[in-house]
Amino acid sequence: MSKEPRNDMGKKPWRGQASQNPKLSGTGADPHDPPRQRPSDGGKRADPARGAPRPEHTPGRHKPHRHERKDRARERARDAEDGPLRLFGIHPVEAALRNPARRVTRLFATENAARRLTEALGTVRVPVEETTPRDLDRILGAEAVHQGVMIETEPLPEPDLQSLAENAAGRPLLVLDQVTDPHNVGAILRSAAVFGAAGLVMTRRHSPPLNGVLAKSASGALELVPIALVGNLAGALAELKDVGFTLIGLDGTAEARLEETDWSRPTALVMGAEGKGLRELTQKLCDVLAHITTDGPIASLNVSNAAAIALHTAALARIKT
Repeated sequence: MSKEPRNDMGKKPWRGQASQNPKLSGTGADPHDPPRQRPSDGGKRADPARGAPRPEHTPGRHKPHRHERKDRARERARDAEDGPLRLFGIHPVEAALRNPARRVTRLFATENAARRLTEALGTVRVPVEETTPRDLDRILGAEAVHQGVMIETEPLPEPDLQSLAENAAGRPLLVLDQVTDPHNVGAILRSAAVFGAAGLVMTRRHSPPLNGVLAKSASGALELVPIALVGNLAGALAELKDVGFTLIGLDGTAEARLEETDWSRPTALVMGAEGKGLRELTQKLCDVLAHITTDGPIASLNVSNAAAIALHTAALARIKT
């Protein structure tokens, strides 16, 4: 006897719930597909589990549209914040396992991923729990590029702003004003690690969680660049100014050029979200507003690209002195 269809968590769907597998949820047809021919039993078909005809599936049972998939991804991200902190992907997991400050509680890996970790690390300090790509897809979502490996871990210890400023040692700090895209923040962290930034400052709210999506984009830099989370950005900027930092705000409409900026003093680069840019109060607190010199038909840059160029400019200035 055939089994009843099950949902993506392995449970029987409640009445009216469609299976996520289109082969099990009626036709599973895309609204743009041509309609299938109706069965010859008067619009009903046999239910193999009950041996009796049942009504044809309702029009609501269809492959999720793009907006529905985005909604589910957001729900999964909110659930991830409430549940264990998970990182995935070969490079982020390898970097986390190398970091003595990172307390990893569980490690899930396919046979191939476990072999790659062993080749890179020699000895893996956490017992490997064997898994499959499908199991990881169920936990992380099909859109996650997990490469067959995931860890559950505790958050890294958070440095406070004062210690971050004291340990800057002539290297710039990066301050983000409500940059919420985890891919952008991850890419900024990677550039910060490449060009030797002293650390990153973000608000505790209106910033992406330091979890798998961000860590995957950072490609290991989450373990290398200290991040201070502050409650109030204006207060943090004022505190940096009090201890001698020059605040340089990146603004595409500013008159000053970033390349001509004086980098001799301790410096914090302040960057805003794409579209909105720096908020008005943030601009007022900056000592200098500067733009990156461009010479093309498009004058604006993605915030992560702008961060990379700004940090490279600061690195060149350090080398020259």
